[in-house]
Amino acid sequence: MAESAGGRGVAAEHDQRGGETERPSIGEDVEIVVVSNRQPYRHQWSDDGIEVDRPTGGLTAGLDAVVRRIDGTWIAWGDGDADAEVVDEHDRVSVPPDAEDGYPLRRVWLTDDQVDGYYYGFSNRVLWPICHGALTRVRSEGEYWDAYLAVNERFADAVGERVDRGDVVWLQDYHFGLLPQMLRSRVPEDVLVTHFWHIPWPGWDTFRACPHGPEIIRGLLGNDLFVVHTERYRQNFLNCVEAAIPDAVVDRATGRVFHEDGVTTVEAYPLGVDTERILELATDDDADERWRRLRSQYGVGEDVRVAVGVDRLDYTKGIPQRIDAVERLLEHHPEWRGAFTLMQIGSESRSRIPAYREVQTEVVEGVNRVNARFRTDDWRPIVYTTDRLSDQELYTLYRNADVGVVSPIRDGMNLVALEYVAAQADGDGVLVLSRQAGAHDLIGEKAVSITPQDSDEFAEALHEALTMPEEQRRERMAELVETCRSFDTEVWIEDVLGSVARLREEGHDGR
Repeated sequence: MAESAGGRGVAAEHDQRGGETERPSIGEDVEIVVVSNRQPYRHQWSDDGIEVDRPTGGLTAGLDAVVRRIDGTWIAWGDGDADAEVVDEHDRVSVPPDAEDGYPLRRVWLTDDQVDGYYYGFSNRVLWPICHGALTRVRSEGEYWDAYLAVNERFADAVGERVDRGDVVWLQDYHFGLLPQMLRSRVPEDVLVTHFWHIPWPGWDTFRACPHGPEIIRGLLGNDLFVVHTERYRQNFLNCVEAAIPDAVVDRATGRVFHEDGVTTVEAYPLGVDTERILELATDDDADERWRRLRSQYGVGEDVRVAVGVDRLDYTKGIPQRIDAVERLLEHHPEWRGAFTLMQIGSESRSRIPAYREVQTEVVEGVNRVNARFRTDDWRPIVYTTDRLSDQELYTLYRNADVGVVSPIRDGMNLVALEYVAAQADGDGVLVLSRQAGAHDLIGEKAVSITPQDSDEFAEALHEALTMPEEQRRERMAELVETCRSFDTEVWIEDVLGSVARLREEGHDGR
């Protein structure tokens, strides 16, 4: 397990406490208000009336359980076409529907122009490529910033209407870079504001290219607690603060930033996955039959070794490089022709943005090229689909795949890598993992590491994974599983809230 510098972060903390410690309580009378761009429940019109999309797993499901348990509130953009039909006069609806332990979901309404400018514009054409080091993908327009500013203001108003003295506001991700500072004038002084940044935080040499970068950093310093995945991102953020905010003082020993508006504590807690749920779904009574059905559905023979890749169709995920590596593998190791298949599951994302449409086309063309070159009558080297698999199907695929391939050019953490590990009930899979994934900081030692752009290295890594002796496979996977369990979703939630509780006990409210 990689230990973060200064003993910070979940991995190091769990090593020190042996996986067991009592965290301070934030108090039974304290309400937590979660704020995110996407909502946990969405109401949609269907032929049968209004239906509800529910969280099936991952972070949203984990936070949903927390908010239900503590009787909190969730504030998010109401993007369902029937959302407005079910809210009360305060734009709230109780979720989950008909649940005795439900909580209020407050929906914020955005116009199409605001969505275009705030979400597709500044969030995903400026901040996303900047934070992923893709400077050539950055496209900044004045209306993007205007919309980002306006939407952050709308959320600030919504939070201010809901929050009472002593409450905790928990912000999620890069859509709300200005919101923490805006809340200072809208909530009582003893409200503690914390923020988790789900994507990478880049070094200053990259972030300095961000339009309105100093405003974003000052906005984030409105938080009492700012949390990133890894110690590397934490140090990058502190470096950016020192470079962009001359009047700020950074105490690296404590991870605190002293600035004109108060104090911000910066922590590194990696986000994990629900390891127990994944293993349960991967090994239920129907799992073996489900795997046979998936093989048949996608034309993968019983004697064919399988690698799996599951990604949004995003230019940061390294899917074209993965396709090139499979092509190079079959060139250099012809024994795998007819004996190996990459099952690549892709999901379309942000298709309004040209860069995303381009990568979708590039992936299809790459798959067609490799298949045309090597396929036979009864075998394809790459099975590519944009079908939406159920969680049971996905985790069954992870469990049975000989190799999990995760090859981002840059990624904040990459939960697919952790899901693949969590599903390894049989303990003999091999993870091929990009050095540029945040997960590599934590589990890279027992994965087969790659640089995605190096096709020869990538191809040899696939060959190594496919030929690794069973004893070595099992030993490495056992350590990967143990590490992933030490920072699963529940641990991450407890650690963030534990830091919130410690700040409250110290009387620190950042103001």
